[in-house]
Amino acid sequence: MIRKQIYIEPRHDKLLKQLAKKTGATEAELIRKAIDQYVADRELRQKRDTAWEAEKAFIKHWIKNGPQPETRKWTRDELYDRQSSDRY
Repeated sequence: MIRKQIYIEPRHDKLLKQLAKKTGATEAELIRKAIDQYVADRELRQKRDTAWEAEKAFIKHWIKNGPQPETRKWTRDELYDRQSSDRY
């Protein structure tokens, strides 16, 4: 472990102490978990944003190509009816 000295607001100190007492974890454990959670959330947001950009590019591609010839042999109602009957 590496020792760090940090400054936090008094309200953060109060919250940290309350959470430590409530959970039985040390304040240091809670800070480490918060850092891990922050990094995980940030990575998830980056993956989500990357996926969304790819999806937008896919949508723009299909819009640019215009309407596609009709190839399906079913209607939305038929598909819904089939899914509804599969549930029961």
